[in-house]
Amino acid sequence: MPRPTAHVLTVLELLQSGGTRTAAELAGRLGVDERTVRRYVDHLIDLDVPVESVRGRYGGYRLAPGYRLPPLMLTDEEALAVLLGLVAGQRSGLTTATGAASQTAAAKIQRVLPERLARKLEAVLGSLAVTAGPAAGPAAVAPQAPVLLAIADAVRHHRPVLIRYTAADGRRSERTVHPYGLVAHRGRWYVTGADPGAGEDRTFRLDRIAEARILPGSFEPPAGLDPAQRVLSGLAAAPYRHHVVLRVQGTAEQVRARLPASVALVQKSPGEAGGSGEAGGWARVDIRAERLDWLPSLLASLDLAFVIEQPDELRDLVGELAGRLAAAARTSAGPVA
Repeated sequence: MPRPTAHVLTVLELLQSGGTRTAAELAGRLGVDERTVRRYVDHLIDLDVPVESVRGRYGGYRLAPGYRLPPLMLTDEEALAVLLGLVAGQRSGLTTATGAASQTAAAKIQRVLPERLARKLEAVLGSLAVTAGPAAGPAAVAPQAPVLLAIADAVRHHRPVLIRYTAADGRRSERTVHPYGLVAHRGRWYVTGADPGAGEDRTFRLDRIAEARILPGSFEPPAGLDPAQRVLSGLAAAPYRHHVVLRVQGTAEQVRARLPASVALVQKSPGEAGGSGEAGGWARVDIRAERLDWLPSLLASLDLAFVIEQPDELRDLVGELAGRLAAAARTSAGPVA
């Protein structure tokens, strides 16, 4: 049976959610009578919690507006969600003009957390890279908190981890991974690392990992590793319906500035000089896409000469866009006097 202190904290939690709570409502939630509820409220007032009594037909109890309420009581998953939200907003630039507030808020939360949980969350924040870009949409699925915490700890201490994974095609497997880093990209979580069983580096989506268990031993990650770049490059090279190959006039750096790594793989095209006397030469661009309809407008926005090597369907779509733009330009010009 819950102790009176637990009931007092429950009243506090209910009042924190906002609005006015009637004595009958609180009594029903706690399984006690209204007289006992009044005693719990008096106890909160004795602790300097500003509980107000509201009279009238819709009366009850509420917290004074604007009150900053200690202590902070969060479950492991709640604390993880709050801290990750603050850090992700800060690292992706989604902060207000007073962006330092997110840093101080995160620091305050970490200071009051139990040491056990604080260490776990510190491991997550220390191993996390956040990329810019919009969320992938409602299809994105959050990873399980135990999976995220275990892999973050393995990343931090260079420990192998055993995962149970379900691939995109539904195949299930159990494999050992040497995790290099965690990456949050467009609303999804990824871990990149070595897969000794496959003899190559792999990237896994955390929401497809059902279980993660840290194994004995250790490994040494490659020097100068950039987990975010590995994930973005892997996504750009993933198999899709269409494989687009372009040659774009300009340096690889110029093209990369216009085409993010998550969209295209950009490489210097050897042996080709700038066709119009420009010193930049040409760059080869590989794009994997499920649809082609968004590419003509993207290519038009490059402001660089380009040649479509494949597929033919994209050439047709670019030609159709050019025709529509030319027709719109003629219409906008109006009759000549």
